[in-house]
Parts: sequence; C-alpha cells; structure tokens
Amino acid sequence: MISRDEFLLKIRPVISNAKVTSLMSKEEIFQNKTIRPVALLQNDILVEVFKHYIKKHKNVFYDLSVEKRIDYIENAIHKDMKFRNSLKGIMIGQFTIAEHQDYVSNSSALNKRMMQIVKERLKSNVQLLELNFAFN
Repeated sequence: MISRDEFLLKIRPVISNAKVTSLMSKEEIFQNKTIRPVALLQNDILVEVFKHYIKKHKNVFYDLSVEKRIDYIENAIHKDMKFRNSLKGIMIGQFTIAEHQDYVSNSSALNKRMMQIVKERLKSNVQLLELNFAFN
C-alpha cells in the first residue's frame, strides 16, 4: 500500500520553471519544491474558498473594477486572519511529514512566501471569480 507521503508527492503537478539550485536559500528551495506545486494542485479549492469568502461578504467584490478586485484579494488575505489561516490550512494539509517538519522550523518566512503565492494564484484566476462563473 502506498503511504500518504508517497501519494501526495505522486499527485502533485511538476512545475518545470520552478528550479532548485545549490545557490538558493532553504526558503526558496521549499517554495519551489513544495509551495508552488501545492498551490497549483490546490488551485481549484483556493478559488472556491475565495468565492465563498466573496459571498459571505455580501458580494461587494463583483461591484469593483479589476484593479479594486486585485486590492480586495490582497486585503482579504492580509487583513482577515481567519481567512488567511484557512488558506494556510488548505496548503499545509498537502505537505508531507518531512515538509511539515521543514515548514515549522521557519514558518514565519515560509508563511509570507506561501500567502504571496496564494495571492498570485487568486489574482491570476480573477476571471473565474466573475459573478456568472461564481454561481455555477
């Protein structure tokens, strides 16, 4: 039987441009080997969770211009700690045991990298957050 860690690594997408070199910091290596692939794997649920966040906050997002929507995403992740912690859980839940051990040794710096990548994922999917897509 395949272990949980083996399964998680097997289902993760490979990101060919997320290179790892000996010149990189531990945080950058973790970002490219773990955070980026996990964010790509979790993309659909991240978008769904954000749609729910929009709905929970009275759909104000849909009345905003594209620039303001980007700001809304930034503010939601930066200022709403409950929401931010939920996003972290979605990501951390896909870590292997070894990755989690690496993560807890420097969680503060890695959280910043993780939330930046999650923000970029949501921003790049802003068209999926349109009102007509949100209720399908």
